[in-house]
Amino acid sequence: MHQHLPHDPAVKTRALEALLVEKGLITSTAIDEVVKHYEEDIGPMKGAQVVARAWTDAAFKARLLDDGRAAVAELEFIERHGAELVVVENTPEAHNIVVCTLCSCYPWSVLGLPPSWYKSYAYRSRAVREPRVVLSEFGLDLPESVEVRVWDSNSDIRYMVLPQRPAGTEGFSEEELAALVTRDSMIGVGVANPPD
Repeated sequence: MHQHLPHDPAVKTRALEALLVEKGLITSTAIDEVVKHYEEDIGPMKGAQVVARAWTDAAFKARLLDDGRAAVAELEFIERHGAELVVVENTPEAHNIVVCTLCSCYPWSVLGLPPSWYKSYAYRSRAVREPRVVLSEFGLDLPESVEVRVWDSNSDIRYMVLPQRPAGTEGFSEEELAALVTRDSMIGVGVANPPD
């Protein structure tokens, strides 16, 4: 009986959506609004605001690195309870990359929807085994002197990277700084954009 079910998650998702709409339990418009909310409102713009605040407020940065969930909750971007949020800082000596080797655990409330590559088996397995190769494939070639640290998210602990602040951004407002932060820099497969 179950042998006829589709294996492709996208096909399953579309079938489930069609069934829910057909039964009158939800509308396509409501689904589109939720997706739009996660893509445009929740993240990664909220995460970028967190990073910009950390770059401009040393006390907030210390709280963020000490207890990510509590610090982000100060900005009302995340509930105070739930999976722990650990924020790891990139420095000239160390670069962090986040993965979930079991599935796709990800800090949705701060970074929005996870990119499709984050959920792929190739990324989940290779980011741990050969992180420098994976980073290179994303266009990020780090000197051998930089230590690469891989953080494995799970259902209890989610990770977010605090990227290095780009040079030449002294005097930038939080809003200007947030515009330089990318989703990929908060996962660790990229860096924040330099100023124009």
